[in-house]
Amino acid sequence: MHELRTPVTVVCGYLRMLLKEHGGPLTDKQKKMLQEAERSCERIGAVVGELSELGKLESHELAVSRQEVDLAALLREVASDMHEGDDRGVRLELRVPNQPVTVTGDRARLGAAVKTLLHAALRERGEPGVIVAECSVVDNSPGWAVLAVGAEDTLPSLIQAGFSTPPPFDEWRGGLGLTLPVARRVVEALGGALWSAPGDRPRAGSALKLPIRT
Repeated sequence: MHELRTPVTVVCGYLRMLLKEHGGPLTDKQKKMLQEAERSCERIGAVVGELSELGKLESHELAVSRQEVDLAALLREVASDMHEGDDRGVRLELRVPNQPVTVTGDRARLGAAVKTLLHAALRERGEPGVIVAECSVVDNSPGWAVLAVGAEDTLPSLIQAGFSTPPPFDEWRGGLGLTLPVARRVVEALGGALWSAPGDRPRAGSALKLPIRT
């Protein structure tokens, strides 16, 4: 990844210098073109970072820290800054218990995984409506914390599917970069699982489960 990261960093640096007019005055048209180039350069840099993290997770070179995390509180926190779909009439509704839902995990990476699931569901909703994010506890042995995200009518079958033979998780969806593959590997590294809605509506929702902290 070093071979990719270094030239991307250099290109982004020079673009910022040009935008600050270190090379001379710019016209409005030139500024707009450079701003677009800078945004694209930053996106390439983000993908390089995701590739590096994905490779390290798959080779077990990246240590995933383990601490007590309240999944319900984490969902509220992530959702409070989620605006995808606002311009299309797509609304996010949370359903979380009043008591903590404590799991063991890497809070930062788990937060990124939750954000990715919310972003994907809101982005893929093709018409105005509501996407529900439901955090619950399933009292199996062991107990599981479950976070299901999707249209309301898909949630019961979506949650149930995770405790039989979970449907495969469609992680290679356009426009989302490598965030979904990274999210799946983080959840699996923490002893959990990530899956898509069953049947012919695999993008109608997705869910994850993690062992309850006891």
